[in-house]
Amino acid sequence: MVTIEKLTTKFGEAIEPLEAAEWPTVRVRPEAIVRVCGFAKSDPDLDLNYLPDLTAVDWGDRFEMVYHLYSMHHRHGLVLKVDLPHDGPRIDSVCGVWRAANWFEREVYDMFGITFNGHPDLRRILMPEGTRSFPLRKDFDFVEDPEDPLAVEPKDQTRD
Repeated sequence: MVTIEKLTTKFGEAIEPLEAAEWPTVRVRPEAIVRVCGFAKSDPDLDLNYLPDLTAVDWGDRFEMVYHLYSMHHRHGLVLKVDLPHDGPRIDSVCGVWRAANWFEREVYDMFGITFNGHPDLRRILMPEGTRSFPLRKDFDFVEDPEDPLAVEPKDQTRD
């Protein structure tokens, strides 16, 4: 497919093609995400000018960022996946490429605790300020505290 060929030609080992059901999908090294996204949007043959979704998956041992890109002009899409460590996950913000990434990245931060370097306003968007955990993480365990309704602690993964 021309999309994957263009990306692998331009970015070499920073791109790994993956098997996908519908849209072409590639794994991107974290340090290359902003460059790859900028190229995908600005290259006239790709013209991936729409970011319909950006989310994350917690696989237990790692996080996977998932970026869905779409070209309104060419009517084709692309999925970018980026692996991040489970401890201290960080990645550069793509808000400079698509303004819509602002709220998507805030949601991922709020639900998973992934930090976006260079984000213009990285703060909670769904959970109340003061919440000390991230509800979509695999290690999330709701523990009610009548004294502090925002006291939700990550569970100890060493427990049975």
